[in-house]
Amino acid sequence: MKDIKNISRSRAQESSAAIERLYITMRHLFNRGFYKPMGVSGETLREALLSLRPEIYGSIAEEKVELNGLLYVIERLPVGIEQCRYINLTSDEGYANSHFKAIVPPKRRRNCYRIDDEQMNVEITRGRSDIYDILTHLTFIFIESHKIKDRVLIDDEGKVSRDWEKLEQYALQSKKLTQIEREIAMSHASNVLGRTFAEVQDIYDGFATADAPDRFLQIIYWLGKIAIEEVVDNNKRTITFSPILRERLGHHIYGEIWANTIKETLDKNQLIDRPIHIISANMHSVMNSVFAPAVLGTKYKGKAEYEIYEDLSASGNKELRKKVEEFALQHGMISIPDTSGTNIDVQIFDSAKFDWKKTAFPTATVKEKPVLIVMDYAFGEQAFETIDELLKPYKVKKEKYFLNVESVSIMGKAGILEGGKGDIMIPNAHVNEGTADNYPFDNELTKELFEGNGIPVYAGPMITVLGTSLQNKDLLKFFHESTWGAIGLEMEGAYYQKAIQSASKIRKSINPNVKVRYAYYASDNPLETGSTLASGGLGTTGVKPTYLITIKILEQIFKVK
Repeated sequence: MKDIKNISRSRAQESSAAIERLYITMRHLFNRGFYKPMGVSGETLREALLSLRPEIYGSIAEEKVELNGLLYVIERLPVGIEQCRYINLTSDEGYANSHFKAIVPPKRRRNCYRIDDEQMNVEITRGRSDIYDILTHLTFIFIESHKIKDRVLIDDEGKVSRDWEKLEQYALQSKKLTQIEREIAMSHASNVLGRTFAEVQDIYDGFATADAPDRFLQIIYWLGKIAIEEVVDNNKRTITFSPILRERLGHHIYGEIWANTIKETLDKNQLIDRPIHIISANMHSVMNSVFAPAVLGTKYKGKAEYEIYEDLSASGNKELRKKVEEFALQHGMISIPDTSGTNIDVQIFDSAKFDWKKTAFPTATVKEKPVLIVMDYAFGEQAFETIDELLKPYKVKKEKYFLNVESVSIMGKAGILEGGKGDIMIPNAHVNEGTADNYPFDNELTKELFEGNGIPVYAGPMITVLGTSLQNKDLLKFFHESTWGAIGLEMEGAYYQKAIQSASKIRKSINPNVKVRYAYYASDNPLETGSTLASGGLGTTGVKPTYLITIKILEQIFKVK
């Protein structure tokens, strides 16, 4: 037993060292300005990722191509990036005002622009975490592309296997394949990928879009084609970082614009002096929790408690959501779609305009007419940039207005280390991975508050990781089973708390006794095989915990009895 523990600790230490190497290397390459991912300059990144073997990237260290990990990554990269030999990471440098059409990945909010057949520009406006995220994903798909190359390249002169020739034939067809053609192509693809026909068949439609039902074949083809050319023609892929991006990074340029827009809106609507409660959540749960039961209530009388929210979350119910939004806009909600580049939309709720009898909180006893600032999710380090700027005083000419911030509430998805999808986590501290920064706090939300609702609840420290895609079982088991006793992992908590403590305890720009609330629901369990983020979304499993957490936060703010 002692030997097993020692081996586990040793692997956790190796993983921790690999993550550290990854981030040191990425910072070095960023400062250098460019590198070739599959060349000598990218070797350290590749070796560290292969040593780490993150759970989300599955079989990255094996000869067969990792399909679930590839789908996860492709959904977070712009369409067509697999065809590009040159990838340029830029700041917001004016492409939105050009003929270039923005390409936004389905699962990541970032603007990307296809410059020509060989180049993709990716806008980075969300800080270092965004750079780490995209470089990690690119390193993964390039490693996988060379696995394809190794299976189809017969000699160094460019001769390829019959499977590859047949795959190319189907991948380059402009018309939609028939079922027979598709299955023939899948058969050849399975040999190229080192996967069974059934495995390829199961994941094939996951890559499809309305315009490209056979996109899976095209992605595999282009990844392999460019990898072959890297070896045969020595024409290496290159990643560059624009001079403007390198100059702007870390200066809070986008966070400052974002925060000033919010403060100007508060001032314009005479809300700047009112008690303020900041909530980091999505753009529907607070609005729906306050207004939906009153707006749609008669339709749902006698039905299950959370059915109204499940229907509002369903993809086909746009009209239902519109009805609630229109009512909210007439009763104190102000919508601020983002134009700063942070990709964080905001809603402001003026409770003075609430008709409390037409809300879900008719027994509210709050007297101070609070203002709610609801901000969409930040990404990693961006959480510090945005909250740090928001909590600074509002300056008008020579005057300074200190915001009367009474609470900051953070709700979001996180990985759980004990339990399953949809379970709730209540942290009492955020431990920042890779640093000595630990942030204990008094959480206004407690485990007891959520018990008895049919959802398992866990309380304890949570790890703020440098990237969810970089975690493996050895490292997570160490955090969970050692004296840290971590219950889960996420990417923003420590950064939010760092900003809150800086503003309240050091800068004194907000109330030193500001209340904080943190609660997360589980999107995945990376310690369970088949339960990582790459295994698919939550579906309706996330609806009840999302609204349960939101309602508990609002009950405290509105002092519901």
